Amino acid sequence: MTGIQDKRRAIRHLLRENEPADAMAAYYALHHPDDKSTLVVPPAADGQRPTGYVALSRTGIDLFRPLVTMRLPTDRDPNAQQAAADLLRLALGSGQPAILSAPVRYLPLLRALFDVQSEEQLRLYVLDPRRFEPIVNVLVTRSTGPGGLPRFTIRTSQTGQEEVAADATLNWQSPHFGEIAVNTRPQFRRQGWGRSVVAALSQYLLDSGRTPLYVVTEENAASIQLAESVGFRDSGAREVFLQAALRETR
Repeated sequence: MTGIQDKRRAIRHLLRENEPADAMAAYYALHHPDDKSTLVVPPAADGQRPTGYVALSRTGIDLFRPLVTMRLPTDRDPNAQQAAADLLRLALGSGQPAILSAPVRYLPLLRALFDVQSEEQLRLYVLDPRRFEPIVNVLVTRSTGPGGLPRFTIRTSQTGQEEVAADATLNWQSPHFGEIAVNTRPQFRRQGWGRSVVAALSQYLLDSGRTPLYVVTEENAASIQLAESVGFRDSGAREVFLQAALRETR
């Protein structure tokens, strides 16, 4: 199994592409551009399917550190912990810096294997169409962001020079989902502009047949309030986002 498409077919059973909790992992494992993706799949016995994988993706997050997503051998396997550790060591060299995104249930193992420089725990919100009401704001304009994905922006000249006050972009977009990122400059907050650009991008995703997702750190109350005001609800899924380097084996 050498080609990335062969590997993608082999691991597809490990991911539920229609479930928000697997949406990001499914995008990077199955849909990220081939030339920016490396899939590490452990050898499996004849006739058996892989029990895990690690995906290393080159992204705009960091040009020098890969974004690492994964599904590790399941707890039903009595040797799961060792198999998971072996898989991570197969994918990453000792001391290699990386950005890890993984289900929170993997956190004890990741802390044991990696030197962690920073750690965030994230909530996953999913748009509830029944709660969503489009926001008409004539200040919102659409343009193209990185990778040709849509970007919705509000510009202002309040300071005497035109600048971006708020914008919403997509971190990634799969056939089923799109993850929204929003940035509102501090001096322009509390005017509803962040909410307006998020609503515009949410409408775009809905119109394209995709479900909008919104990821936020546990302690970011303002961002959580923005998401809920647009119609997002907490999916209950929790992820960890680590900047870390794999320790040397002893």
